[in-house]
Amino acid sequence: MTTTDTTAGEPLSALAAVDDWLARNTDRLIEIRRDLHAHPELGREERRTTRALQAALSNAGLTARTLPSGTGLICDIGEAPRIGVRADLDALPMTDAKLVPYRSTVDGVTHACGHDVHTTVVVGTALLAARLYADGLLPEGLRVIFQPAEELMPGGALDVIAAGGLDGLEQLLSMHCDPTLELGQVGLRVGAITSATADVEVRVSGPGGHTARPHLTSDLVSGLAAIVAGAPAALGRRVDPRSGCALVWGQISAGTTGNVIPREGVARGTLRTLDADVWETAPALLGEIVKEIGAAWGVAAELHHERGVPPVVNTAAAIELLRRGLALTLPPGAETTTTQSLGGEDFGWYLQKVGGAMARLGVCPPGGSAGDLHQPGFDVDERCIAVGVRMLVGAALASTA
Repeated sequence: MTTTDTTAGEPLSALAAVDDWLARNTDRLIEIRRDLHAHPELGREERRTTRALQAALSNAGLTARTLPSGTGLICDIGEAPRIGVRADLDALPMTDAKLVPYRSTVDGVTHACGHDVHTTVVVGTALLAARLYADGLLPEGLRVIFQPAEELMPGGALDVIAAGGLDGLEQLLSMHCDPTLELGQVGLRVGAITSATADVEVRVSGPGGHTARPHLTSDLVSGLAAIVAGAPAALGRRVDPRSGCALVWGQISAGTTGNVIPREGVARGTLRTLDADVWETAPALLGEIVKEIGAAWGVAAELHHERGVPPVVNTAAAIELLRRGLALTLPPGAETTTTQSLGGEDFGWYLQKVGGAMARLGVCPPGGSAGDLHQPGFDVDERCIAVGVRMLVGAALASTA
């Protein structure tokens, strides 16, 4: 299949059309990313972001529908698409530490996880795919999904699913910035690539009393400390060690003064596991452990559990599609392996409904550093945007080859 480049007047193959479009539009994509980075929005508040994306798609002749929640978009390019690509829109509640022209203009909010890059890559994929489809170079349609609230629980993936965002799809693809991979590299893995997660809270209670007479009451602080120290070890001996189950506390609080044994205390943390079955069963087991340890100290202990996200499990078919796309549109050596992470991603909810995969996009400048995810100084080598577009458009082309 060929088309005619209006600037050169010569026929272009699909791959040449990709090269030509990116040569003329990459600077514009970088501008979009910088605008998103300068105007971050938290989960379910991505109204400006949604309007900006809708305008960009509309200017290209595309019609996107807004999710019922008011943030996030779904847009079909062509008819009856079987392949979809997904981006996440929300930022994190932290202050941008970078001294760059596109530094966040919103106090206490910044894109420190790369969602601005994900969104820009999918915008670019949509605009380029629309051009290819119009020119007869992309025989089948493509769906683009801009999802709100990935960082929240419950996350925006469930909103997309409820709104019919997966209807008709056979494969759904996405990417995530990876600061450990250099620019030009794409990390692929068949099977689980992220962890299942849950938020846990332990509340302990007792009669309280004077620190001079702990034997006449229940030493609540020591009991809570025993739970915090002992529960992760006990849980690790009650589940299969191959499950990669990790209970880590992030907050502990009890009491207001040094000579009073308090009546209440709380500890909060996360429970993560590489095994979906353990994700289902571990909370009940942890609840038993917490009660048993608390009872040894004479305090009542209750576990409150909020289910997080399932693991992202990449299918072999989707990874093969990404591989073929990389081979079409990127130089040899772009593909690399990647490991499973204990991080959570609500993309896992989609893959319980359809096949698909998440790739890791290298964003580290060669010989430099991008910082780490969820750190206030995180940034990317913006040339990764074109790499991401090539990867996703390449997969769309490969799906029809």
